[in-house]
Amino acid sequence: MEFGVFILAQQRGYHQSSRDVIKNSVEQTVMAEQAGFDNAWYAEHHFNNYSLSPSPLMMVAHCAGKTSRIRLGTAVCILPLYQPLRLLAEIGFADTVSDGRLDFGVGSGYQDFEFQRFGTKLEDAHGLFAEMFEVIKKGLTERMFSYDGKFLTIPPTSIAVRTVQQPLPPIWVTSGNPETLGKAVAEGDNLFVTALLNGLDGIKGLREKLEGIAAKQNRVIEDTKFGFLRCAFASDNKAEVDSYLDNARFQRRLSESLKFRRAQSEDGYLIKEEPSPTDLSFEQLRANLPVGEVNYVIDRMLEEISILKPNHIAIQTQLGDFDQKTMLRQMEVWGDRIIPAIRKELGDKTGTSRRDAA
Repeated sequence: MEFGVFILAQQRGYHQSSRDVIKNSVEQTVMAEQAGFDNAWYAEHHFNNYSLSPSPLMMVAHCAGKTSRIRLGTAVCILPLYQPLRLLAEIGFADTVSDGRLDFGVGSGYQDFEFQRFGTKLEDAHGLFAEMFEVIKKGLTERMFSYDGKFLTIPPTSIAVRTVQQPLPPIWVTSGNPETLGKAVAEGDNLFVTALLNGLDGIKGLREKLEGIAAKQNRVIEDTKFGFLRCAFASDNKAEVDSYLDNARFQRRLSESLKFRRAQSEDGYLIKEEPSPTDLSFEQLRANLPVGEVNYVIDRMLEEISILKPNHIAIQTQLGDFDQKTMLRQMEVWGDRIIPAIRKELGDKTGTSRRDAA
């Protein structure tokens, strides 16, 4: 079982400067490596405080120089917002400077606010994503390639900086479109999925969905590597847990506000945090999520793993304005106690703490 941290780089208000948010993201990456996590993942969003990470590949390249072992991933590059040839060159560059530690996650995007400002239509996202996906694979695996599609036309071109990982870095696909996920399963790519803030019933439904997608490709989902994005926090301090849950709910409120185009802002940047029709109470969130004392979190994570059977779990470590020092200590708890215990229970030979092994 692999474990990662998902770094959204949110800004809940002007009491957080953009410099502080990015600095905290880098610090969490360094701590993740020290604590024994396998991966650090970086989001991509634009033009508002939902996320201050405009280029996950730039984060990969920067954090490559701050780390030596941990894999660094894009979660995700929003393909319809990119110029394909520049993206291909930057993939090769990021994998090169990280000495082959890049995990390349891709998605089609969902925030119309972003698409409008990049001159791209959200209704074209699915088709443009499909063509970009084909171009990326051709560009990374062929020395000279060309492409002629509905949205993209590329003359014979060669990408100068090639990836260290051959034939290409691991590709992770996230999407709400079953057709896109099915294509990834058929082509042997990895998936990134989430149950949002839902509980065990949501996880069971997610497993059934993945099994159905694989079956349509005449495959079984066990043959596909997939990661599970999850909010989880271990502490016997109720105030810390409540703060984490508050920030998790803040994240969902903003995400839904942008997705369903009801975002409001007084200054054109900070999105108003307003109650959502899908809001859950703290009591419901505690029932749904692996939050609480360490042993409870371990047991709950094992229960969720037994249902979903993922290969990778990415814990959301950067939400809203959650206290940075508290989160860095939390990551140490995961590295020292939670990850080793889960791996031991699963029979993973890496069940001992990597910090101890070092």
